[in-house]
Amino acid sequence: MSLIVRSVVFNVLFYLNLFAHLIFGLPTLLMTHRAVIALAKNWSHVNIWLLKVICRIEVEYLGREKIPSGPLIVASKHQSMLETFALIPLFADPVFIVKRELMWIPVFGWYLWKADMIPVDRGARSQALLAMTQRARRELERGRQLIIFPEGTRRAPAAPPAYKYGVVQLYAAIGVPCLPVALNSGVVWRRRSFRRHPGTVTIEILDPIPPGLDKQPFFDRLKGDIEDTMARLIPAGAGDVQEEAA
Repeated sequence: MSLIVRSVVFNVLFYLNLFAHLIFGLPTLLMTHRAVIALAKNWSHVNIWLLKVICRIEVEYLGREKIPSGPLIVASKHQSMLETFALIPLFADPVFIVKRELMWIPVFGWYLWKADMIPVDRGARSQALLAMTQRARRELERGRQLIIFPEGTRRAPAAPPAYKYGVVQLYAAIGVPCLPVALNSGVVWRRRSFRRHPGTVTIEILDPIPPGLDKQPFFDRLKGDIEDTMARLIPAGAGDVQEEAA
């Protein structure tokens, strides 16, 4: 089976898997948010299995023993859609910050509301940051793990880092450990491309950063820890491959 055929088959099954979970999982909307989280974890496991069987993509996790229990800010590199689902099974009660518009999508948005995801209005700037921080604090007080992408959007493996300061504001305001995550998903699952290249995606959990650091030392450590690991995870030249248009 060629790369293109495998990729097309995977993409079709990926969305069928999502559709099936949304439809057959409707009873979870009448349960607690934990039921929706469990549904999302099952959806993630199926996606990872599809990647392995159809695309010959293995997903390996390193450093899982470093994940502390309780409330946590998880600051992950973001290169593809893969990490939006592959990180979910790692945590007991994960929560994401999502664009407010996603909450308005029929059915899919219902699950985001029920799972108590944190909507943010990106156009509101400082007001959005304040509201997001207050909501994030409430969720973390419930013992949840907040997964965020400090660069805000997907970045190609060869792209220079572009960390935004929002993660610093959250860390300083909430006072919980921050768990850096490095990965190389962009080598096999490139932005703006439907092709899924065979290989191994490594998701590496780094040492937690304890609460209480000053803002700039925290920012420097977070960026340094992730980018130093990225230099090891991305093979020489792999990040320079031109991304195909979808």
